Parts: sequence; C-alpha cells; structure tokens
Amino acid sequence: MTTISVVYHSGTGHTRKMAEAVLAGAASVGGVETQMIAIEGKDIVEGRWQNDKIMEMLDQSDAIIFGSPTYMGCVSGQMKSFLDATSERYLSRAWVDKIASAFTVSAGLSGDKLNTLSTIAICMMQHGMIWVGLEQTPFNDKGINRLCFYLGAAGQALHEPLEEAPNDQDKETGRLLGIRVASLTKKLKA
Repeated sequence: MTTISVVYHSGTGHTRKMAEAVLAGAASVGGVETQMIAIEGKDIVEGRWQNDKIMEMLDQSDAIIFGSPTYMGCVSGQMKSFLDATSERYLSRAWVDKIASAFTVSAGLSGDKLNTLSTIAICMMQHGMIWVGLEQTPFNDKGINRLCFYLGAAGQALHEPLEEAPNDQDKETGRLLGIRVASLTKKLKA
C-alpha cells in the first residue's frame, strides 16, 4: 500500500479546504492510503514545534504534500516552526527519495504564493525528497491552475465568507495535484 500524507496549517479554514481537495484527489487513486495531518499552534513549545507522533506518521509516508497559507509573502509561522523541526529528519536523511509537493492559499491573486511554495520546496529538496509540481496549464476552459503556478497548487480566498473560498476551480487544481502525487508515488514504489 502506498501512503500519502497531507500535512498543513490553516489559520482561517481556507487552507484546510484546499487540503481536503488535495487529499480527495490522492485518495481517488487505487491502492493508496491517505491521511490528513493538521499543524497546530499548541504543538509549539517555547518557539519550537514538537509532536513525535506526527513525525513518526510522516516517516512512514511514501509522499508528503505540504500546505500553508501565504501570510505576508511566506509560509505561516506555524508551518515555519514545523519545517524547522524537520531538521532531525534532515540530519538522519530519513525522508530521502520520498515524494514531496505543496499547496497554498492567500487573499491576493498572486499574494507572493510562489515564495511560500519555494520555501517548502527548498526545505524538502534539502531533505533529498523528489519534488512534484502541477502538470496542468491555465489554458483550459475549466479554470484549472487559473492562477498559473506550476511548483504546486495555489488558491485564492478572501477573508469571508469561508464557505465560498477557495473556489471550485482552485480546489479542483488541488485535487489534480493530489492525483498526480499519488499516481507518481505509486509508480515509483512499484
């Protein structure tokens, strides 16, 4: 069985909605087991994120898809604290050759989302993970990848109302990212 983990932080619920779409895409691939893991502020102790159970779950994953809102042009503080806490896995090379990808949501059309995706990608490349981005171009009539990001999936969500954001096209982009990551991971594991 191929295991895909979607690990994310969501401050307002928008990124959680995108995480659910990504997870649904990965779960739709046969022979794949999925798990959604929330990064929460309560696990930050004296400025350092700590949760051994979550790290062990990620150690057992074949692929990890990371999600963070874009706050002030970068990952959220909670996600940055989590990324910093992966340094033990970096030192032991525990995640080498796992598949990695990411998604983000912010209020602006661009909102400096590329910096968020790049921050996560660089961290995971340091781990020796294999990065997977989107294959879809924005040149379609369905609004897929309408924000034109290839490093990962991106969504737009204004502050309110929560139930309307990100929109269906952005969630579909996230779902397609989940499918791609799960399909490629399954092929590489075979």
